[in-house]
Amino acid sequence: MKLAILSRAPQAYSTQRLKAAAEHRGHRALVLNTLRFAIDLATEEPDLRYRGKQLSDYDAILPRIGNSITYFGTAVVRQFEQMDVYTPNTANGISNSRDKLRAIQILSRHNIEMPATAFVRNRADVRPAIESVGGAPVVIKLLEGTQGIGVILAPTIKVAEAIIETLHSTRQNVLIQRFVSESRGRDIRALVVGDRVVAAMRRQASGDEFRSNVH
Repeated sequence: MKLAILSRAPQAYSTQRLKAAAEHRGHRALVLNTLRFAIDLATEEPDLRYRGKQLSDYDAILPRIGNSITYFGTAVVRQFEQMDVYTPNTANGISNSRDKLRAIQILSRHNIEMPATAFVRNRADVRPAIESVGGAPVVIKLLEGTQGIGVILAPTIKVAEAIIETLHSTRQNVLIQRFVSESRGRDIRALVVGDRVVAAMRRQASGDEFRSNVH
């Protein structure tokens, strides 16, 4: 099988591990820079060009789309999908994962438990929302962000209200979420295939940091 790993960092450990694992299983894997694709919309059939040349045929792609290029990256993945090239991470899946509110709505619909969460916009609804998730301390999250960026722990309701008001004034949308103090800065990231957990890792925050995904 001929695989394309879409990545802007060919020497990154994660990219190299994917390439090595694919080759170990007998596949041919090439790392292609996501930003060097050109989407051809002029022809009747969906098509892609890479580095100015017609893209050769691939059986599957493994997208490694960074947060900073989500829009263009998902457009490339969507074009591969229209060309009937298999991808384990669809363009819609990637987009959903980048929107914390949308991701939580999907998880909630499928009865997957998570910390109590509220989303409001009107100033009058902020305090009731904080109280609905269990009161202070409370976690405030920007809808977009990775590696702990845009995640704030407010120790009191007044501090939380001030932070949310400030963020709303800059046209930022935020989630209000219960602070799980018993986690003590630890979480478990599980990889689920079908209905089975096939791998897992535990992350531990350093020092007094409550965010385990800061690195």
